[in-house]
Amino acid sequence: MKHKINLVFFIGMGMALIALFSFTTSPVLFSKQPKSISKDSIRKVAIQDSLKQVPKLILFKKNAHASYYADKLNNRRTASGKRFDNSKYTAAHRKFPFGTKLKVTNEANGKSVVVEVNDRGPFTRGRDIDLTKRAFMEIAGSRYGGSLKVTIEEVK
Repeated sequence: MKHKINLVFFIGMGMALIALFSFTTSPVLFSKQPKSISKDSIRKVAIQDSLKQVPKLILFKKNAHASYYADKLNNRRTASGKRFDNSKYTAAHRKFPFGTKLKVTNEANGKSVVVEVNDRGPFTRGRDIDLTKRAFMEIAGSRYGGSLKVTIEEVK
């Protein structure tokens, strides 16, 4: 019994050594040579990275009153001419041009969402922005309805 265990151990070790030897001497490892990196290429990459557009946020309003669209408005035309869909990330605002991206942040819990303005409204006094139900529920949490106090920032 003792000889069988030693034999299995040596066979196992032999297979591991063969595998290790064949891996380290494979021609694939030696065929690829690393490219040399020059200082000029590093400078070019650094300049390209600095030129990339980082979205800027411009504060529009704090303590804004946000609400959401009713389900009965689904599939109707918005002021921009597009069909309204409560499952997308869009909003209605009185002043921002169509296509403007806005970051809306719930002040109570810090959750935020980016929406695109595609409609006019809300026309109820005291309300600043109407969100789609999907966007509203994402920042409000589950099973919350009504309205929220939010911060509105324009994404440039």
